Amino acid sequence: MLRHILDLPVLVILLGISALAMFLPAAHAVVLRDHDIGRAFFYSGTILLVLSGMIGLATANHQPRNAARSHLMALAMAYLVLPLALALPFDQAIPDTSYVNAWFEMLSSFTTTGASLYDQPERLAPSLHLWRALVGWLGGFFILVMAMAVLAPLNLGGLEVVTGRTPGRGDRQSGIVTRVADPSERLTRFTVILLPAYAGLTVALWVLLLILGDDGMGALCRAMGTLSTSGISCDAGRAGGQAGVAGEAVMAVFFVFALSRRTLPGSFVTGRHDPLLRDPELRLAGVIVGVVMITLFLRHWLAAFQLADGTDLPGVGSAIWGSAFTALSYLTTTGYVSQEWSDVRLWSGLQSPGLILLGLAIVGGGVATTAGGVKLFRVYALFRHGERELEKLIHPNSVGGAGQSARRLRREGAYLAWIFFMLFAMSIAVGVGALALAGIDFENGLILTLAALTTTGQLAQTAGASPISYAGLSDAAKLILAGAMVLGRVEMLALLALVVPSGWRN
Repeated sequence: MLRHILDLPVLVILLGISALAMFLPAAHAVVLRDHDIGRAFFYSGTILLVLSGMIGLATANHQPRNAARSHLMALAMAYLVLPLALALPFDQAIPDTSYVNAWFEMLSSFTTTGASLYDQPERLAPSLHLWRALVGWLGGFFILVMAMAVLAPLNLGGLEVVTGRTPGRGDRQSGIVTRVADPSERLTRFTVILLPAYAGLTVALWVLLLILGDDGMGALCRAMGTLSTSGISCDAGRAGGQAGVAGEAVMAVFFVFALSRRTLPGSFVTGRHDPLLRDPELRLAGVIVGVVMITLFLRHWLAAFQLADGTDLPGVGSAIWGSAFTALSYLTTTGYVSQEWSDVRLWSGLQSPGLILLGLAIVGGGVATTAGGVKLFRVYALFRHGERELEKLIHPNSVGGAGQSARRLRREGAYLAWIFFMLFAMSIAVGVGALALAGIDFENGLILTLAALTTTGQLAQTAGASPISYAGLSDAAKLILAGAMVLGRVEMLALLALVVPSGWRN
């Protein structure tokens, strides 16, 4: 049954790419004379490459009944199958870990969650840090391609808000699909379009961080963690590393690629011809970051004026920048924390403004980007609907303007956004309840669930009164969080589109 609904060649290609990627940390380990780690990656990569080749030959003529649905199934299956393979060299390279821990680490990286079981970075060799960052980078590119090539034509991944069409069903008149093409052709086309831009931006950020004084490995991990929004780094330092605030400023510029689908090539949605500064996602992101920054800044006088610390001008600047960068980082679900964050907490009088960080992660970044969360465009649709309802209270007979697209956004788009928000809230309740059965109290369970569903694993360290260690969780809790990571990355609407009966009609 599965072979008729699953596009096996796509999974085989992904397995082959994963195998080839293992040779990079293998070569890096050989250069550093970590031969045991190098052998683990080389042997694992070779075995998986041979295995993917054999499976590829056996399934070369495989034709699924429904090509679009098979690619959607391949998207979900990739998060179940690939981390099992990605964990092989990681498990072999760390003798004192378990395969469950290695699998959790790889799943967290591949879903761009960035939740790590290793609180002490020095426990992992540099080649292992490179592998974590590389897996996160590949995971970001994977969801970016699948969002545009598979989810968008099916009105999923947040694009259903733009079109107002039923999620899970393609439509020639939806305003998104300009030409009905084979899903495999779309995957190839968008891979060719996006890979140069995605890789080029990563290299550009890496070079800029190097110029500003960051070390090579740290700059590379931060560059890959920024573009993929995984937030993975190879040290316990702050976001900018040795580059400091200047490095954070450069990284903040690259956060924009996680805020709007229009910042990368290949965008084919409505409104692409409008000026970028008029993009509703970018404007809403600016408003949210500005409100958070002003709130944390003004709280010094509103509630914490008795504190004598942080009243000098440099302290003011540090507080403003630290709140702006951290808010932008968590809004894009990256999870980097500014080195000035301690000044922000001192200035605002808050030990840890965790509720604000949780709210930012829930909102998330732009649709069809590497960011997670509810997504900015869904929030924007609900805002526009609420605005229109308030107008009707004052002028009941008024007619909403701004054209057909705006009316569709306020009606069908807002309706679908509300459905997703309710599904997201139900997922939170189920996740917290499941973690409670695994022995985790409500507050920590809520933080961990939101960290997984929004793919912002760093919330465990910053949102609570004290950091939560993933390493101290039971295997049952890790499995629950793993399921929440996949759910947050793929989204509930996409999974529902796979199981509804109408989705399997030829």
